[in-house]
Amino acid sequence: MVNQWTLKLLLLPLAILYGIGVAIRNGLFSIGLLRGVTFSLPVISVGNLTVGGTGKTPHTEYLIRLLHEYLPLAVVSRGYKRKTTGYLEVSPAHDASRTGDEPLQFKRKFPHVAVAVAENRSFAIPQVIRDHPATRVVLLDDGYQHREVNPGLNILLTEYNRLYTKDWLLPVGRLREWRGGAVRADVIVVTKCPDTLTAAEIKEITADVKKREDQEVFFSRYRYGLPYKMYGSGERLAFHKDLDVLLVVAIAGTEYLLEYVESQCADVHMVAYNDHHPFSNFDVGDIERHFKAMPEGRERIIVTTEKDAMRLDSHRDLLRSLSLPIYILPVAVQFVDEDPEAFDRYIKEWLLNFKQ
Repeated sequence: MVNQWTLKLLLLPLAILYGIGVAIRNGLFSIGLLRGVTFSLPVISVGNLTVGGTGKTPHTEYLIRLLHEYLPLAVVSRGYKRKTTGYLEVSPAHDASRTGDEPLQFKRKFPHVAVAVAENRSFAIPQVIRDHPATRVVLLDDGYQHREVNPGLNILLTEYNRLYTKDWLLPVGRLREWRGGAVRADVIVVTKCPDTLTAAEIKEITADVKKREDQEVFFSRYRYGLPYKMYGSGERLAFHKDLDVLLVVAIAGTEYLLEYVESQCADVHMVAYNDHHPFSNFDVGDIERHFKAMPEGRERIIVTTEKDAMRLDSHRDLLRSLSLPIYILPVAVQFVDEDPEAFDRYIKEWLLNFKQ
């Protein structure tokens, strides 16, 4: 069997070729042969250098919660893995296959916020502004590598346990572009930090990830809420040590989530699929089989993430007919800097000082 390091060496030429292609593209933007569109209203991009797992969705939601009461917002996403093409404004009644799971999640949680998907965000932003002329801020979900738009504020996320400075290009590692791409960020957020994060670690990591003197670096972690019933009255159930859980996930970077659920429950079995996996009827049957195979004697439930629930809901009638006790685990972002309000102030001050 080929070990991990041998496999990485074999894949190294592909990673270098990929990196050359990315470097040429970024170079064309740097010298002006390719140009992004700049808009006259604030555009905030949330993205990363890796293929996933840094927490773009919870951090985009954090910005929505921070701003939506004060400013009319619009969220523009590419709608990753949707089966439709072109511009589409998202409705709560849509299916995840039409919109992508993350945009649908935003719209169902914040129905009054305009959410749109499109392959090209430079065309989508004018369209969403025409449809919603009161819009004062646009959030770009996963906009870091999609340089057809020049955001006013570029927020780069990097995971505490997988800092971009310790990673490598695809397919050897998980980076979509060279580490030097971090220089485009105005703000870097180190995500999924442990509760034991120390001031010394913050100082060390800040020095490691910061690539420009004027970059701001913040640190965040997840705080999970009480799981709520996917179907029915939405009743909540607290985790406890006499509870067995079948954890059904199709997201990147499951370690943080798994560690949390295992710390709260008696026994946890995980059924993992590829990130953004489009659940089928067969998958629903597979989940039912795994659940029924769990040892009896304690209370048993199925737990999934909010994002996965968007795709599972495509099989609503089947899931309801099976009467599976599926619960959704909500997650929220909490900043853990010495001054926990510093990120909020930074965003608000940037908006107040924005010049068209």
